[in-house]
Amino acid sequence: MTPEHPPITEAELQAYTDGQLAPERQDAVQAYLAQHPDEARRLAAYRAQTRGLRTLFAPVLAETLPPRLVRAALPRVPTTPWYGQRLAAGVAIAVVSAASAWFVRGHVEPTLALAPQAAQPALTGFALRAAVAHVVFSPEVRHPVEVSADQEQHLVAWLSKRLGTAVTVPSLQPIGYALLGGRLLPGDSGPVAQFMYADASGQRLTLYLTHEAPTLPHQPATAFQFGQDGPVNVFYWVDKSFGYALSGSVPKPELARVAHEVYRQLVPGGAGLSDK
Repeated sequence: MTPEHPPITEAELQAYTDGQLAPERQDAVQAYLAQHPDEARRLAAYRAQTRGLRTLFAPVLAETLPPRLVRAALPRVPTTPWYGQRLAAGVAIAVVSAASAWFVRGHVEPTLALAPQAAQPALTGFALRAAVAHVVFSPEVRHPVEVSADQEQHLVAWLSKRLGTAVTVPSLQPIGYALLGGRLLPGDSGPVAQFMYADASGQRLTLYLTHEAPTLPHQPATAFQFGQDGPVNVFYWVDKSFGYALSGSVPKPELARVAHEVYRQLVPGGAGLSDK
């Protein structure tokens, strides 16, 4: 009689995604994913989101520690009773353990043998960061944005202050995309803004704005560029010292239609952009 294997649990699927599943359960989980392609795609999406978060927040992780934190890490002569020292040590161990677990989770590159592999990204610079930010935040259900559209005036004022220049939010409602809101993100050398839109079916687009004076070598000013990062299509361009990138998992012609409307509103009277 063939022995029955225990059913696959959610904890095992998460462990498989993180590369922490016990070796003796690998074959069982892979067989399960082969029979459940939806689950395989779900785990692949988790992996992509983890990779995206690591890429998006890499500039923050690379920052130099503030002197106060360095000083706090230096050994000090105990001035508290032994039981206070034990309590403090326990808290410190718990905090370090939790931080280490989070850090390792974000840096693990698990192998999903049955999941579709992302194509080598053709995007670079702010356009790639825009695609990564879209992958990270567009699937969010409860917190897709930091400030919602019903506080648009506050959103514009806040982002304009943080970016150090006036920010304009295009109105895409007339062409079928309602503003959900926006958020502040870390860029390559400063803060950037992301606005999120959705159509009636829930399909989301994100507009990424950076004031880091990006350049596009060998390309004329304000020329549309197109690139892909996995399933995400991106139209991006530079106007003066601003870089713009519109991202979404929609067909290229639809994304181009929206990108032209965004440009029309952001550069009043400007000539139409040429698609590349």
